[in-house]
Amino acid sequence: MKLNPIINSLLETDLYKFSMGQAIYHQFPSYMTTWTFKCRNKDVFFTPEMVEEIKEQLRAYCKLRFTEDELTYLGNIKWFKASYINFLRLWQPRFEDFTITTDADCGLAIETDGSWLNTSMYEIPTLAIVNEVYFKMNYSYDERLNSFKKKLDDKIAKIDKEYFLGTYSEFGLRRRLSAEAQELAVQKLAAISSETSKFIGTSNVYLAKKYNLTPVGTMAHEWIMCTGQGNLKHNPAYSNWYALDAWVKEYGILNGIALTDTITTKCFARDFQLTYATLFSGVRHDSGDPYAWGDFMIDHYKSLGIDPVGKTLLFSDSLNFEKATALNKYFAGRAKPAFGIGTYISNDTDMPALNIVMKTTKCNGTDVAKISDVEGKGMCKNQDYIDYLKRTINWRMEH
Repeated sequence: MKLNPIINSLLETDLYKFSMGQAIYHQFPSYMTTWTFKCRNKDVFFTPEMVEEIKEQLRAYCKLRFTEDELTYLGNIKWFKASYINFLRLWQPRFEDFTITTDADCGLAIETDGSWLNTSMYEIPTLAIVNEVYFKMNYSYDERLNSFKKKLDDKIAKIDKEYFLGTYSEFGLRRRLSAEAQELAVQKLAAISSETSKFIGTSNVYLAKKYNLTPVGTMAHEWIMCTGQGNLKHNPAYSNWYALDAWVKEYGILNGIALTDTITTKCFARDFQLTYATLFSGVRHDSGDPYAWGDFMIDHYKSLGIDPVGKTLLFSDSLNFEKATALNKYFAGRAKPAFGIGTYISNDTDMPALNIVMKTTKCNGTDVAKISDVEGKGMCKNQDYIDYLKRTINWRMEH
């Protein structure tokens, strides 16, 4: 291993991995999933040396275990239950679940196969490792880091002058330049005293613990895909209903921000009726026109007799401070806008960031997919299944 270990704690992942993990442990412990890595950048290539380093970094990650101090921290988050904390005390990543080769156009292919409980936990650390290896072994890291620091200071200087962000948090672990860069950004943003821009926390549980910040997270597309499409008895056009029902069974009124776009937001609205719209504190936007989406969700709440002023609209799709400022101005007073900002905080340099993802492609041996509110964000190996899923959604929307 040429670099120092990149992941140094099993808390170094996004909070929603634990939120989903508890519900998986209690309700879907037998589910099996396949996850597939994809690099969307056309001009990026991972050398064999990088691929070998990624393997060694993942080996090191798989040797980590939760400490009692870390488990105590998680146990003090009000919606985590002792049964899940006790499971995590025994849990460990398995390198045997990974298949890592050079068999891809970008030079790097990664798949993980195993229990949903295990493979879900691998996504974020794997992406963080791939990012940091690429930027440290392909460029002058010091130059990238200096560029990052300058841009970070520039954007912070504009808060309360050009940027009025309302409530926002940092969501950038999976695409960060490095652990060092993300930690610096979180430190500096947390130290700002602002009347107009309240930094409430980070999705990185390790940094939230270290700096006494709020760990922030909702649910991911995998939750809707696997609960709704992983059971062949289910009509996949009702994926949202199965996902919402299982989430409420686990958390009641706690931990309630619903993700809307897995099989399109309009289909989501069919299932997000009075009970769920009341129980969930808000909804999250992750694709499509954010203004049209916000207006649609506000109208939907009103149609149910719910005052949207008390509901959170969480925006998390490719945001920067300028976009967040504009959205905050547009929706303030009509709902509670909030922003999860990732790459722009954790990897804004004079070089383009990597556009890499790791997505669930199978659950219990069957294909799963997200359709999203915009073309190009979905990922599935089987076009026939995508066509089938779209037909079921279209039939439901027309009847």
